[in-house]
Amino acid sequence: MEHLLNDHAKSIQISGIRKFFNEVAQFPNAISLTLGQPDFPTPLHVKEAAIAAIHNNQTVYSHNAGYIELRKAASEFVKEKYELNYDPTSEVIVTAGASEAIDITLRTILNNGDDVLLPAPVYPGYEPVITLCGANTIYIDTTQTGFKVTPELIDKHITDKTKAIIIPSPSNPTGVVLEDHELLELSHYLRKKDIFVLSDEIYSELKYNGNHHSIAHYEGMREKTFVINGLSKSHSMTGWRIGLLFGPQNLLQHVLKVHQYNVTCASTISQAAAIEALTNGKDDASEMREAYKQRLEYCCNRLEKMGISFEKPNGAFYLFVSVKKYGLTSYEFALKLLQNEEVAVVPGDAFTTLGEGYVRISYAASMEQLIKGMDGIENFINSLT
Repeated sequence: MEHLLNDHAKSIQISGIRKFFNEVAQFPNAISLTLGQPDFPTPLHVKEAAIAAIHNNQTVYSHNAGYIELRKAASEFVKEKYELNYDPTSEVIVTAGASEAIDITLRTILNNGDDVLLPAPVYPGYEPVITLCGANTIYIDTTQTGFKVTPELIDKHITDKTKAIIIPSPSNPTGVVLEDHELLELSHYLRKKDIFVLSDEIYSELKYNGNHHSIAHYEGMREKTFVINGLSKSHSMTGWRIGLLFGPQNLLQHVLKVHQYNVTCASTISQAAAIEALTNGKDDASEMREAYKQRLEYCCNRLEKMGISFEKPNGAFYLFVSVKKYGLTSYEFALKLLQNEEVAVVPGDAFTTLGEGYVRISYAASMEQLIKGMDGIENFINSLT
């Protein structure tokens, strides 16, 4: 019966990250620098709010868009932090993680044959959704511009078929951040174009120097931009599955219909925890951010001494380092490092073919693990040279 399945579903592949995890599973004692999630526990006061919600029988459906208290808290959060203004009654949807926010937005805006521009190397979770919508992914090569998309690069790829562009900042896997002046240049270009913008800002609270900026804040951008955020990275709540989608009412009213038939509503217990996180815990990310910053400096110093080149990130918790000079593919490098030193990193080709020649190192790991991991990488590099 497999031949009767949806062709788009059959054509998409399991993430390259997950494929490599199968290799890592054979080395139970390996130092894993692969994780895309914080290594901190969810804050205690957030967990207690969820426990209280269970005891209070807060276990039935909420409004499809989420509890109004949570939508108000989310609106206040992004207003205070990023100068964004959204009406909590009609311009915020609480989703089952940022992944669902991406899914329902793309399913709302895309028709068969549309093109979506995607700066790469990039997180592998966008392209399969685009494919499932019957649309086409057009990759923009950012390897020569410090992994940052520019108006000039967009202009080379935009056509009459272009429906949207996805802009992740801070970025997975590179950790680079589009700064204020760069977003301003992009806004000057994009506001004149009749295309949507999906701004994935899930790592917004993990920017190390300066304040986070959203492209939706700039003139002419709010009406065409969907802002995607959530609590997975900021509050170490990956398993709670709370995403936040912001957009203008005339667009979001249609996204809400797709969300309604997709999940009905996000988990109400998780929503109760999210209210606590965005009110009494609105600055919970600060402790994690400082720890990541220290780990980043340590890893950068070690890698520089090894002679490994990379763009120093200003956000998230990843380093995307070049291994081109060692004569191995990304996968070969990562596999041999795992086999020889029991240190696990992610091959760059998991982030599209434009990631070939790189590996991603996550420093969302303890300093003890990072020291051992960097020692292993150094030993491996020395063995190659």
